[in-house]
Amino acid sequence: MDGSAFAQFVPLILIFAIMYFLLIRPQQKKMKEHQAMVAALRRGDQVVTQGGLIGKVSKVKEGENELEVEVADGVKVRVVQNTITQVLNKTEPAS
Repeated sequence: MDGSAFAQFVPLILIFAIMYFLLIRPQQKKMKEHQAMVAALRRGDQVVTQGGLIGKVSKVKEGENELEVEVADGVKVRVVQNTITQVLNKTEPAS
């Protein structure tokens, strides 16, 4: 009787394993990459926000998780760091 009860759970275990490797693990990897990208942002980087705004980072506020992004000459917008979806141009580090 124990063998048949275990045999009923084998498909569930296989489904969970497949879901983990196809959905959960890639999502976690993508999230870690995004966090690393956001942490590496610095002044002068050209970025794209979730709303589609393209601008240049003019100030990084470390404690507040905010960026100041210049979207046009003299037009600066405060943006939450996690809303940055892409970095178009990285600035070279100062030597």
